[in-house]
Amino acid sequence: DDGKLSFDEFKAYFADGVLSGEELHELFHTIDTHNTDNLDTEELCEYFSQHLGEYGNVLSVLEDLNITVLKAMDKTKKDYQEASDSEQFVTRFLLKETLNQLQSLQSSLECAMETTEEQTRQERQGPTKPEVLSIQWPGKRSARRLQRNNSLSPNSPLFSTGWIEEDSQWMTQINRLQKLIDRLEKKDLKLEPFQEEVLEENAKSHIMIVQRQMSVIEEEIEEFRLALKQYVESASAQGGCLHVSIQKLPNDSCFIVYEFWENSNAWNSHLQMNYSKTFQRSNVDFLETPELITTMLVPGKY
Repeated sequence: DDGKLSFDEFKAYFADGVLSGEELHELFHTIDTHNTDNLDTEELCEYFSQHLGEYGNVLSVLEDLNITVLKAMDKTKKDYQEASDSEQFVTRFLLKETLNQLQSLQSSLECAMETTEEQTRQERQGPTKPEVLSIQWPGKRSARRLQRNNSLSPNSPLFSTGWIEEDSQWMTQINRLQKLIDRLEKKDLKLEPFQEEVLEENAKSHIMIVQRQMSVIEEEIEEFRLALKQYVESASAQGGCLHVSIQKLPNDSCFIVYEFWENSNAWNSHLQMNYSKTFQRSNVDFLETPELITTMLVPGKY
């Protein structure tokens, strides 16, 4: 709160798991045009304004959106209690629809972030050691995802230098996953125990497991089934897709989709396909609440 950033403060926020400590230090001094070993607001604005490009318009629109949403929330707070039942219903619908639209946009941005970071890591495989991320970013979902990528990505040099302390931790995670799937599907599913293997450098040894849980509006179940069928057929035809399974919970309009992908790159590429985006957009109308997506990288052969 002193109006400037030291290098430690700069590193804590801007470290992205890709740039090394040396590269961050060089970037810090590039931005520090006043040569004070601290970055002030003027220096940061001057540096980033040179590189905004199309994102200048994006950030401007987001600023206007933020103001507009806050005004709407303020009016909702004042008027909701005294509104009629029908007016309250419309307000709840508009809030839900606004949230769905924002989450859809967030999902696309997260996919873009993961794809660019993964591509950069692959290009930079070698002696450079990424700087450890040491800050919780805004949004718990993004923070968890960044933490997961840094700790579980098989391409990260940190993977073999202490992030996974003991092989038994992998066994614990696999056993928990097996019990979860057994309970949801009520089947006797057995996973092969993890055995450490000697792999060639750059070998793709981790499978991406995705669980998508969707609570469907009762009246929309048939339409949802058709959309889900088209989505599964398209996803299964992708080269990086190993298996797709659907489970509908009894006496409930909840569907759980399990997807197994060769690696995180295959999953990220799948999310950018038109059929995947179409399915996500259709879910805005079909789902009672935003879908819950859980991902996990599991070591194994395929």
